[in-house]
Amino acid sequence: MGWVTMSERELNRVEVLAQVDDARLSVDNAANMLDLTRRQVFRLLKRYRQDGASAIRHKSRGRAPNNQIHSAKRDYALTVIKEHYPDFGPTLAAEMLAEHHGLKVSRETVRKWMVEDGIWLSRKQRRQFRECA
Repeated sequence: MGWVTMSERELNRVEVLAQVDDARLSVDNAANMLDLTRRQVFRLLKRYRQDGASAIRHKSRGRAPNNQIHSAKRDYALTVIKEHYPDFGPTLAAEMLAEHHGLKVSRETVRKWMVEDGIWLSRKQRRQFRECA
């Protein structure tokens, strides 16, 4: 059996469910400790008994999000920004991508991409300090 990574919350759930399974803790107390309903505790307990501690782990861990933007779209947007709008901020660049290139991406996503690629620095990072003579 391989390693299963779990969060602190999931480890706490496994400990409490193990106590319930050994009859050292009641379902009501477990529900209060986990801040869940009795029904949810029974549902988790059923999965715990069938598949062990790894069943408590979140099922979508390691999967790509459904709203993830494809890397080709990201690369295309960054090349367009580098060619046509290298001195634009993320808000204006996002507007120009939507208006002239038909590429609708939120300004925050464009900002994140530009920062990761080193095209744009925030105002705080751009700030220059005077030298005192």
